[in-house]
Amino acid sequence: MSRLDEPLAKLVGDRTAKVLAKSLDLATLGDLLRHYPRRYAERGRLTELSRLEVDEHITVMAEIAKVTNRQFRNRRGNLLEVVVTDGRGQLKLTFFNQAWRERELRPGLRGLFAGKVARFRDELQLNQPDYQLMNAEEDDGTAELFAGALIPVYPAAASMPSWKIAQCVRVALDTLGEVGDPLPPELLAKRGMPGLRQALDWIHKPNTWAEVEAARDRLKWDEAFVLQIALAQRRQAARTQTAVPRTARPGGILDAFDARLPFTLTDGQVEVGEQLEADLAAEHPMHRLLQGEVGAGKTLIALRAMLTVVDAGGQAAMLAPTEVLAQQHHRSIVEMLGPLAEGPGVLGGSETGTKIALLTGSMGTPARRQTLLDLVTGEAGIVIGTHALIEDKVKFHDLGLVVVDEQHRFGVEQRDALRGKAERPPHLLVMTATPIPRTVAMTVFGDLETSVLAQLPSGRSPIATHVVPAVEKPNFFDRAWERVREEVGKGHQAYVVCPRIGDDLDDPKAKKKAANDKKAANAQKAKKATKNAADDLPPEAYLDDPDDIGADGDDGGAAEKRPPLAVLDVAKALETGPLKGLRVGILHGRLTPDAKDDIMRRFSVGEVDVLVATTVIEVGVNVPNATVMVIMDAERFGVSQLHQLRGRVGRGSAPGLCLLVTDMPSATSARERLDAVAATLDGFELSRIDLEQRREGDVLGDAQSGSRSSLRMLAVVRDEDVIVAAREEAAEIIAADPQLTRHPELRSALGSLLDEEQAEYLDKG
Repeated sequence: MSRLDEPLAKLVGDRTAKVLAKSLDLATLGDLLRHYPRRYAERGRLTELSRLEVDEHITVMAEIAKVTNRQFRNRRGNLLEVVVTDGRGQLKLTFFNQAWRERELRPGLRGLFAGKVARFRDELQLNQPDYQLMNAEEDDGTAELFAGALIPVYPAAASMPSWKIAQCVRVALDTLGEVGDPLPPELLAKRGMPGLRQALDWIHKPNTWAEVEAARDRLKWDEAFVLQIALAQRRQAARTQTAVPRTARPGGILDAFDARLPFTLTDGQVEVGEQLEADLAAEHPMHRLLQGEVGAGKTLIALRAMLTVVDAGGQAAMLAPTEVLAQQHHRSIVEMLGPLAEGPGVLGGSETGTKIALLTGSMGTPARRQTLLDLVTGEAGIVIGTHALIEDKVKFHDLGLVVVDEQHRFGVEQRDALRGKAERPPHLLVMTATPIPRTVAMTVFGDLETSVLAQLPSGRSPIATHVVPAVEKPNFFDRAWERVREEVGKGHQAYVVCPRIGDDLDDPKAKKKAANDKKAANAQKAKKATKNAADDLPPEAYLDDPDDIGADGDDGGAAEKRPPLAVLDVAKALETGPLKGLRVGILHGRLTPDAKDDIMRRFSVGEVDVLVATTVIEVGVNVPNATVMVIMDAERFGVSQLHQLRGRVGRGSAPGLCLLVTDMPSATSARERLDAVAATLDGFELSRIDLEQRREGDVLGDAQSGSRSSLRMLAVVRDEDVIVAAREEAAEIIAADPQLTRHPELRSALGSLLDEEQAEYLDKG
């Protein structure tokens, strides 16, 4: 039985193995065989040379008549030209920088040649064709089989083109014996799926599209099932962990807080509150995701959970991604609690109250020292802070609950560092208004318990969102500023969001970032320039290939011809232009903490009409009087970011308005993203769109999104039904055989999927 963990050097030699490892991170036989084709090219039917048509995919049987190899005059490289004939017509074949093929393609040899017909200087030709030379024993049946076959096209690199990967795969399959199958035989029979050996043959050497689909379906199950086995084991292990049950005491701080509320909780808030209450009272740690629409009251629900823990004698910590948000949370929580925000014995405090502490990196030494003392003594029942909470100096008296706000802004290691400050595993609540792709992926995979707050509190108005195509319809752009003036005229306020701060030449960090961005952009251009050659197929084959769109989905266009708009520049232009006479303020990350706090305070009390800011206001900022937001260069923000940003308006009784300004032309993917945001306020729907565009990230690594995914065949959104079915099957197996002693091949596959670092990551996540 073949071992998929055998090093590739044994199979393809040291030199090729080194290139595969360096360029594509393929080190073992299993890595190579799981490097699946990203698409397939069809050769087309057998065609006579006298009946060729431009742009047609064809296969011809012909004899080589002439071979010419010539160097380019003005640039490096060579062109191999091969003329073939079938006795009635001629056709030229061209190969760029592949002079070595001259030894193989010799006059007088007969073969099959396949590709897309092109015209160059009134001559028909095939660029970089696929071919198979034939000997005298091969007949027309061989030709028909070749003509109908599918050509696998692999994710490639300049140093390892697709055709060479295909060669390595063919060698691997030719020498491959039977392989251990991670799926139990009874599951294969139940689902009517082929074995792993058959699936690998079909995915790499298919004869029909039916074989491709059958192989894909089977290999999706491999990934879904093995990962579900891992998650099922983790869930079972979690049930053995013990946590301190936290139950609110009658007449305690939670009851006192509820009595202070000037409104009634929504049905959704009551339901989620009961879920959290049950989790906190359990002897196993809570691990729950709270997905709440922007403005649905997530902070209130989290505060009630924290007060429950305080009632039970413990402490709660809320981790916020920015100082602006941490200060905002601290201010709003203190206001909501009133006298309950001070402990017993403090003048004006309550006998049932507790101290609410703040900890950020910019705090002065005396204030910081006092907060650290309040935490270690238990004087502070609740602390709100930034990454400063994670530092080693921070000690708790009895940490019972960790709340992570906007959890996608933190890495798993950071969240785990805070949880590690408790003697016994604390309860964990993570919150987000729009789950990022990895969170959606893990939610679909069933690793998180999920609560959803979709109902807006009474008095909250929906937010209207419109795309403003500034180049196509400049009158729409002018109208946007008129709407801002109208809202200010009604006594309301506005945000204007820009992707950049400005004055980059005066900022060393920004200067360095610009240089790195330029370097990355040049590398991307170079990568695209070599892609066609790497795949060893004609450039025309890629015109309709979605994989050729950049990772950011940007189609290019007018917005790429200038740098992103900046806060400092836009604020100045607005003050002297369309918003002249209004009170315009600025907020961005380079301001000092005191300056940030001052501008937010002035905006909150109505001393500033229009706040021009970066995404520092993305989450948590609560100014109910702000009713309109204009997002400049909106295509430069992600779907989740746009949804978060617009949630800053419409937080009072007046309707909210969000205007997405863009230079991008219609019918581009960038505009489609903006149209999607404008079309729905459903955070989960937008997260699915985000996931489809960015992929799910590595569910077994620290990548939050993009190409670094352990899932090669499985797509979380598209294959949700496979994941759900695999979860059910995995749960049955783990219930009956927790250590997989009766399933050695599955245990081996699990070991291949989860190395020690990835297993630890999954455990923490």
